[in-house]
Amino acid sequence: MILETVRVGPMQVNCYILACADGGQAIIIDPGDQASKIQAVLAKHRLKPAMVINTHGHYDHIGSDDEFGVLVYVHQKDLPMLLDARKNLSASFSLAYQVSSKIKTLEDKEIIQLDCLELEVMHLPGHTAGGIGLLMKKPQADIIFTGDTLFCQGIGRSDLPGGSQQLLEKAIRERLFVLPAGTKVYPGHGAATTIARERDSGIFGL
Repeated sequence: MILETVRVGPMQVNCYILACADGGQAIIIDPGDQASKIQAVLAKHRLKPAMVINTHGHYDHIGSDDEFGVLVYVHQKDLPMLLDARKNLSASFSLAYQVSSKIKTLEDKEIIQLDCLELEVMHLPGHTAGGIGLLMKKPQADIIFTGDTLFCQGIGRSDLPGGSQQLLEKAIRERLFVLPAGTKVYPGHGAATTIARERDSGIFGL
């Protein structure tokens, strides 16, 4: 399996590229900026983009959605953010970006499959109303991509439009911290970590 991290944009978003093997199809998670950097990794492995998945609808995670010519996936509660520059916050930076690619909405527990890859959608509201995690089921079952819900030694903001501290803490306690301790966490920003490390850290009293 190929799992590459590409840090993109001023906010240093972790864009993840997933594929089964060189020369195959790729899932691109959160291509927020610098499409050329992402394209370079695809070219290195001779990968063809098959889909983009957004863990949530903030501009720093969706800014290059249209650069790959593929279907874009997002939770249905964050769909309005992809279509409205005010809601995805790009208008606040005079960028006024909205996704023009075809979009498919996701629901909790939906399975996304591509070749040997299988990801389960985990609805994690709190940072945004439609924030999701992507729990890998195949070819491994010990990886989750958490977007801006859970970081290494931190949790996501809940003070932006659509955010909720109560829902964020509930999602982390009841959905993430019940995963196996050794589950590797690949967050939207910063270093990778594990469920055990974050669960045992006592961050924010969780």
